[in-house]
Amino acid sequence: MDEGGKTTRSDIWGGVGWVSFGLVILVEALRMDRFTSMGATIYTMPGFVPGMIGVVVMVLGTVLTLRGWRRLKDATSPDGPSEPILNGRIAITILLTLVYAGGLIGRVPFWLATALFVGAFTWLFAPTDQAVQRRLIGCILAGVLTSAVVSIVFQEVFLVRLP
Repeated sequence: MDEGGKTTRSDIWGGVGWVSFGLVILVEALRMDRFTSMGATIYTMPGFVPGMIGVVVMVLGTVLTLRGWRRLKDATSPDGPSEPILNGRIAITILLTLVYAGGLIGRVPFWLATALFVGAFTWLFAPTDQAVQRRLIGCILAGVLTSAVVSIVFQEVFLVRLP
């Protein structure tokens, strides 16, 4: 067992999950059209950034897995019951992401979907000991600013039309 009395098996399984997810991202990024016939370079190909993100996710998942493995191996006391692989925070994150990607994107303007997603995410994971008014203002600012920055960067810098 490691600090806090929690076992490290969830780190191992979580890390394996992240490595698998990163691999899927990388494979799908490599399958994207490369637009070489239009003179695109490796840095301007649509799959470049998602591919790099997939690699980073794989690396971080590997680090998490190795850290969990090392802690499990170094543990002197027998392991207690392991944490569930799907805890509440992960379930909320998955649900919000599915609502965002599957329910909002394409049905409402991208800027609004992103603002709602970031605002809701920030609200649900903000410290509960904050005053409600401060928490609400922080969530609205986070949603609006993130939406504006992402929309401007993708449309003006990367020249990507957003849904």
